[in-house]
Amino acid sequence: MRIDVVTIFPGYLAPLREALLGRAIGSGLLDVAVHDLRDWTHDVHQAVDDSPYGGGPGMVMRPQVWGDALDAVLAADERPARLVVPTPAGRPFTQSDAHAYAAEERLVFACGRYEGIDQRVVDHYADAMPVDEISIGDYVLVGGEAAVLVVVEAVARLLPGVLGNPRSAAEDSFSDGLLEGPSYTRPEVWRDRPVPDVLRSGNHGAIARWRRDRALERTAARRPDLLAALPADALDKKDRALLEALAAKQSEASDAG
Repeated sequence: MRIDVVTIFPGYLAPLREALLGRAIGSGLLDVAVHDLRDWTHDVHQAVDDSPYGGGPGMVMRPQVWGDALDAVLAADERPARLVVPTPAGRPFTQSDAHAYAAEERLVFACGRYEGIDQRVVDHYADAMPVDEISIGDYVLVGGEAAVLVVVEAVARLLPGVLGNPRSAAEDSFSDGLLEGPSYTRPEVWRDRPVPDVLRSGNHGAIARWRRDRALERTAARRPDLLAALPADALDKKDRALLEALAAKQSEASDAG
């Protein structure tokens, strides 16, 4: 996969060369190029922003600079690309998106700053290629670079060969619509807290059931919206029995309070 990132702060993307992503790049599984938006400015101040039409606070990134930059970046590689623009006004980025992006040949990220990129840039490229405006959460950052780091890591770890054990991705949180349950390692007892007996039992069926139950409990407590979104056939009888017991326990606690 080829990933291009256009930004006014290229150094912000240095973590892409570290750890798992760095190894993926070194082994040729991932090709990453970071481009300085200011290379496409034509004035002595290398200005990339201007005041907004209609007034208001902040500055808006100029369409001319972005158009020149994206034209050049897109033309440098013949592979079909998807343009991704991180913005707090975008739709939520999900694990499903990560899987979809991992199937793409090329992703191009446009990192906005200030009050964002002139909307005409997104509209222009959307006429000719897939364009996504995405958000990584209901909060505002000072720019799109941090969001790009999040998205690229979520996508790259799904590429074949990037993770040492492919089961790691298959058993992640969200892979089956649930949050992943707790994990444990040695020692068996730490500060008077033992590892659950079932995990040391060697009974693979019991371990699988325990992990499923803990995933259901954690999802019900922290992300009930995920449970509500599950298809009808995603839960078996044991799943439903556990969730009913959890709901009854919660109801009793509410009544007692």
